Amino acid sequence: MKAREVNFDGLVGLTHHYAGLSFGNEASTKHRFQVSNPKLGAKQGLAKMKALADAGFPQAVIPPQERPNLAALRLIGFTGRDEQVLEKAWRTAPHLLSAASSASSMWVANAATVCPSADALDGKVHLTVANLNNKFHRASEAPGTERLLRAIFRDASRFEVHPALPQVAMFGDEGAANHNRLGGDYGEPGVQLFIYGREESGALVPARYPARQTLEASQAVARLNQVDPTRTVFAQQNPAVIDQGVFHNDVIAVSNRQVLFCHQHAFLHQQALLDELADRVPGFTPLVVPADEVSVQDAVQTYLFNSQLLSRDDGAMVLVLPEESRRHEGVWRYLNTLLAADNPISELKVFDLRESMANGGGPACLRLRVVLTDAERQAVNPAVMMNDALFNRLNAWVDKYYRDRLTQEDLVDPQLLREGREALDELTRLLDLGSVYPFQL
Repeated sequence: MKAREVNFDGLVGLTHHYAGLSFGNEASTKHRFQVSNPKLGAKQGLAKMKALADAGFPQAVIPPQERPNLAALRLIGFTGRDEQVLEKAWRTAPHLLSAASSASSMWVANAATVCPSADALDGKVHLTVANLNNKFHRASEAPGTERLLRAIFRDASRFEVHPALPQVAMFGDEGAANHNRLGGDYGEPGVQLFIYGREESGALVPARYPARQTLEASQAVARLNQVDPTRTVFAQQNPAVIDQGVFHNDVIAVSNRQVLFCHQHAFLHQQALLDELADRVPGFTPLVVPADEVSVQDAVQTYLFNSQLLSRDDGAMVLVLPEESRRHEGVWRYLNTLLAADNPISELKVFDLRESMANGGGPACLRLRVVLTDAERQAVNPAVMMNDALFNRLNAWVDKYYRDRLTQEDLVDPQLLREGREALDELTRLLDLGSVYPFQL
């Protein structure tokens, strides 16, 4: 059946700031306490969405969540009126106020893991919300993510949205950032590659940074998403690269259809994995980047692999990259060599996403890939699909509500909370979301 991949991009939130909350994400910790520009971040993300939509790649929007998350602060003992909760958290535990104010839900590659209908035993599109239990500021996203996905994929006859896995260490799940799908045409059954960092009984784990995704979580997600068991592959990420800042697999590998673009050291037992994929994926095309041309540190610094690999109608592929990849002499030299070689990649598209990049999120982090048939696309909430009118409305909305300067100290400002709630109240009407936000104005 004919199908297309639709990229659902996260919209940068109003409280986007640099608090260095994500241990293991070196860009996040490096930029701690710098001044952010939420307005610029939102506009950079919108510009990428619109440019890709104009280039013929179906594109949609996932809105931000309400922040500061006062409900999360109340759960950990901060009491009183909204203003008092903010003030108490800022005075006694500013790092917790930062965590409750994080705009990290913009990286929707971590929102869920998706199974297209062609791969599911029941013929539905499945989305399992990620619990993100390794970090407090991300674990609090799961309930809001579930509400938003249900407002977008609202046709229960075609879509099944599953709640997040239990919030326990065994089931650490980071969503599509550790998931790849390989195959032929999008509408044909594919092979789903689940990448994990550790297993509950396993001894091989990173020494410096946490392995956030577990094998047990990946197996549970595959079951929930009703993936045909004959079409799953589970592989372990290389612990050594996790210790070099590769906190998710999408920092070291990206796939599209028959192509897997990855670093030489991305996976544990990498050659065995590539051999298995060659046996199971017709036309499998591994593009493996040698370490002597691009080091792991270069990959982490430039987010070469945190790119989007997209297919044109003629089968040629476009690699969507952050500006940091172009600015690195060695990486850019490699990319131009790749472009001139005999492989499906025929074009490089570069975007300035520095507001997101400074917190450790590149082009791939900002999008959730969902393969949809024509009928399934018609069943998606149409108000979230990117077009000229939505682009203009969202830019005007950003201009109206977003600040162009934000520091950690600003998070205690009750006016910021009010601005955010007014903005999201208007956004619910722009995107026809219903009652997805729990606050009342």
